[in-house]
Amino acid sequence: MNPALVLASSSPRRRDLLARIGAVPARQAAPDIDEEPRPNELPRVYALRLAVEKAQAVLRGPGEIVIAGDTTIAVGRRILPPATDEGVQRRLLALLSGRRHHALSAICVIDAAGTVRTRIADTVVAFKPLSAAEIDDYVACGEGLGKAGGYAIQGRAEAFVRFLSGSHSGVVGLPLFEARALLKASGLPLG
Repeated sequence: MNPALVLASSSPRRRDLLARIGAVPARQAAPDIDEEPRPNELPRVYALRLAVEKAQAVLRGPGEIVIAGDTTIAVGRRILPPATDEGVQRRLLALLSGRRHHALSAICVIDAAGTVRTRIADTVVAFKPLSAAEIDDYVACGEGLGKAGGYAIQGRAEAFVRFLSGSHSGVVGLPLFEARALLKASGLPLG
């Protein structure tokens, strides 16, 4: 019997990304964890910790494989929060304007035997300089609210990207190369 995949996320983006590699979750479960960064926690450590905690927060039944991810946007050692409102989103976009940042997309997979595997994709993204009008227009469209760093690269914000090195799918929410490798190593049959 093939193992069943459980996506530890309520994100439709992560579900759609998994479907691109033929990994359709049997169910989704939203993990309930504290996502507040710890004092002096580095962005890479933070992203990996959250991915592991999300995967561990979801009950895994017999024969189930759990996958969880976290995408963290960082400028230097600074972890940027999700855009909780339009004011926060404006400040985030102003900070990202004309500079490079890191989109750290961590994945944790727990296989049917309980083995934990992790990977992280570090994608460098550079935004063009954004005018106040461009920031206002983007904020008004609403797509970046609730998103790490205040933007959704799969939407209108993609037009702000002047340089990207790494995993585009990782910036969206789940690096597919790394996800596929971990799922295969965990016993999920993928083509």
